[in-house]
Amino acid sequence: MAAVEFLPKEYGYVALVLVLYSFLNFWMASQVGAARRKYKVPYPTLYASESENKNANLFNCVQRGHQNSLELMPIFLMMTILGGLRHPCVSAGLGLLYIVTRYFYFKGYSTGDPQKRLTIGKYGFLTLFGLMGCTISLAISLLRG
Repeated sequence: MAAVEFLPKEYGYVALVLVLYSFLNFWMASQVGAARRKYKVPYPTLYASESENKNANLFNCVQRGHQNSLELMPIFLMMTILGGLRHPCVSAGLGLLYIVTRYFYFKGYSTGDPQKRLTIGKYGFLTLFGLMGCTISLAISLLRG
């Protein structure tokens, strides 16, 4: 346990949030797989063509909802891990809120109407800015010694 002795006890919440996000990501991937079967979009096709598949928009919205989450995942993970070193409870809370917004972003996008991703999903960016603030606070405290 010597490797984690320097971490605040509350950092466990950060770890749990990261695991929860992994479960969300696995669930979204399974939804894309189900949409592939339902709309007959074979691998390795990333996006369906509307000229070849009448359900292309529906599949593409499911795929895009997951793809967007994958694009933002490195930012979310890094800001949560780093910001949590100085502000573990705040970072865990923001991370949990981010996960909720990503769920609704994905569900809204999966309807086939991309605008519905923004109903609750748009607030995820605010949580990322909060996590950036936690990470900046860590950086400043490190630089000041």
